Amino acid sequence: MSFPRRVEAVVFDMDGLLLDTEIVYRAAMIEAGARFGVAFTGEIYAAMVGKTNPESAVLLRDLYGETFPVQAYFERVWTDVEDLLEAETRLKGGVIEILDYLDDIGMPRAIATSNGIASVEKYLGRFGLLPRFHAVVANADVTRHKPHPDPYLEAARRISIDPTLCLALEDSHPGVRAAHAAGMMTVMVPDILDPNEEMHDKCIHVADSLHVVLDLLKASA
Repeated sequence: MSFPRRVEAVVFDMDGLLLDTEIVYRAAMIEAGARFGVAFTGEIYAAMVGKTNPESAVLLRDLYGETFPVQAYFERVWTDVEDLLEAETRLKGGVIEILDYLDDIGMPRAIATSNGIASVEKYLGRFGLLPRFHAVVANADVTRHKPHPDPYLEAARRISIDPTLCLALEDSHPGVRAAHAAGMMTVMVPDILDPNEEMHDKCIHVADSLHVVLDLLKASA
């Protein structure tokens, strides 16, 4: 497979793509659901992947009623997540290898995430990865979030590369929609969510891992 255009930059999602965090978030939300007397399932979590906290709050109230204590629920979730991530945060396979390759060829790269900048700094900082990106677009940097294209367009603006010449790497359906809407060449590397027909239509490729993405980049050089 070859890319339809010359790749001049790579824009990465973070959770589930660079960091193996989605499984931790899911476990914490299921456990917190039990504490609050509701049946939070993996299917509900899958519907929340790629969404912001306010968007997820709407979903929770739709499911459990307007009186569901969303703020208290999220506080419990994030307490558990912090404990779990301190012990279990791992990089996804291929992260270091693909960043090493981009360093070798001098290709700009950025992050476009729905997470907050504090989380980006904390968890990527733990692995010393922040200096390896030329820009980070986090939750507060845009008004409209994924699946809107704004995070990806802002990332391209910050690294001064035409969005159509950027390769976007995503694991979530909202993220794929956002990157595709921004005009980027989009590759999905599935994590919690499997690709459906829409994802195959919007992506130029669905890759099993970042190792596969690295092979694609090398083949197109």
